[in-house]
Amino acid sequence: MMAALAGLATLLTGSAVATASPTITDGTPATPVAATGVAADASGASAAAVGPQPGTFVGRGFDTCAAPAQATMNAWRASSPYRAVGIYISGASRSCAQPNLTATWVSNQTSNGWRLIPIELDYQAPCGTRTPKMSGDPAVARSQGTSRATAAVSAAQALGIPAGSTIYNDIEHYPSNASCRAAVLSYLSGWTERLHTLGYLSGMYSSGSSGVQDLCAAYHDPAYTRVDHLWFAWWNDVADLDAGPYCPAEYYDDHQRLHQYAGDVYETWGGVRMRIDRNYLDVAPGTGQPPPTWSSTVDNTTAGRFTASTNWGTSTYSDQRHGADYRFAEPVAASDVAWFRLDIPETARYEVSVWYAANAGYNDATPYVVATTTGNQTVRVDQRTGGGRWVPLGVFTLPAGDGDRVGVSRWTTGTGYVIADAVRVTRI
Repeated sequence: MMAALAGLATLLTGSAVATASPTITDGTPATPVAATGVAADASGASAAAVGPQPGTFVGRGFDTCAAPAQATMNAWRASSPYRAVGIYISGASRSCAQPNLTATWVSNQTSNGWRLIPIELDYQAPCGTRTPKMSGDPAVARSQGTSRATAAVSAAQALGIPAGSTIYNDIEHYPSNASCRAAVLSYLSGWTERLHTLGYLSGMYSSGSSGVQDLCAAYHDPAYTRVDHLWFAWWNDVADLDAGPYCPAEYYDDHQRLHQYAGDVYETWGGVRMRIDRNYLDVAPGTGQPPPTWSSTVDNTTAGRFTASTNWGTSTYSDQRHGADYRFAEPVAASDVAWFRLDIPETARYEVSVWYAANAGYNDATPYVVATTTGNQTVRVDQRTGGGRWVPLGVFTLPAGDGDRVGVSRWTTGTGYVIADAVRVTRI
């Protein structure tokens, strides 16, 4: 991306390495400091984009470090082949100030026929070189992704970019390994789930040989939530949607791809010269994996949402925990259920998933109780394996209203501690 890759020679491997701060040659040098927000809009911020961004679009686009001045956008709209532009709307890792980026600027561009590609550039891979770095603990990284999605939506709304838009998380090249991969994919899962809850679609930008390859390798892994759009950097100078060796053609193939096929190049249109990255897009909303209409996660520490008797202890022993800690108890031939309380919006079908820390000393037949419209249903889970991720229990019809919906029982024929950590309920 231009905010991170200025000064690079063209790469054919899809890798990206950050160098010097860029300069935008539309008449004003870029300020080489981190941009902490968007510019104030003197118009009163009543302006808004024309529809979700980038919406349905097939064609060429460009991205550059700072949102260009209006005169530049007008000159390029009149004479260039580009009709989409990437804009860095949020994140502590951005390299340029954004003096032009206001709600009025957004409204003006979309009214003139431009499609916008909103970009977040904040937490980076824990094994990479850019800062700030996300946590190497997958559970913490997931919560960081959730937090950044909330911040990115706030930035989008301040700019008049409405719900239904896609926000692309820029994770620059990193030397992938198993632990780093787990952190990045967990971060993107939290990012995606929160964006869906807020009514936005999720995208990820990364180099082919790191983030893209990792994301596509986990395409069918139920531990992670897929992003909606894949934006891959593979600088092969071919304006198409082929990700080469980095992602199979059948993945993210339903109007879900953006290809950054050249980077750090100069072009002049309408007498105005800029340094840009070139992109080819085929995107649409409501395709691939549509956002769920409702999803809720309850941790054992969520205020007012978890109840357990004094027989349940508290532990921070395992780093596979969700959040700060988790609860545990000895098996007993009696019903002593630790309950997670959820406010279900309406009677419907919901996927129920659970998170627990796994250990050889934990229970191999932990009973999870799901309170459905037809009574309690029990699903037994081996908590000695498969921990530190979301494990689906199945799809159930849950009644509307606020109440105890998922519980962990101590009444088991298995041996070892039973664990109560977190649950997630998502409408399908």
